Amino acid sequence: MRRAFLTVLMAFFAQLSFAQDIAAPSFTLANADGEQVTLPRMHDGVDIYFFWASWCPYCKALMPHLQSIRIEYGDDVTIYALNIRDDDMPENFLEERGYDFVLLPDADPVMPLYGVRATPGLFVVDGKGNIRFNLYDVVFNDSDEFKALPHGKKAGQRAPYWAAEIRQVIDQVLSESNGD
Repeated sequence: MRRAFLTVLMAFFAQLSFAQDIAAPSFTLANADGEQVTLPRMHDGVDIYFFWASWCPYCKALMPHLQSIRIEYGDDVTIYALNIRDDDMPENFLEERGYDFVLLPDADPVMPLYGVRATPGLFVVDGKGNIRFNLYDVVFNDSDEFKALPHGKKAGQRAPYWAAEIRQVIDQVLSESNGD
């Protein structure tokens, strides 16, 4: 009986935590052209804040999926590529691969605002400025076999799953904003 009560209580608090809106911290950074970009922004679409570095295998594996999301959803989704801890030329990296993201090349100062501690960091922000998805909240129960894989292979297996999770959140946010 006690176990059943605790299970119901935990489920209630889990639902309560998802029901609350978490405001995305605001910040202003220069884009690749030197223009100031202030986020979050209020609009009818969805923004993705993608904290990445060109050396990160998980970022590299996720980027083609993000590009497909960008193509699939068109103007309803904007992807902000917040480059962090990178000595490479992020403009060249994105351009060479044909990624249609808004590059914010010097995003290290924003990391503490979002609790970014490793790459990739990814947040889906709705048009009201609320965080609706935090990639760090996705928890895996990794097998020993998976843990033994090199990072590149792990990244290749994680990226499609992450992309599916991101799409579900985008669909939910867009459905809510359309009144469905």
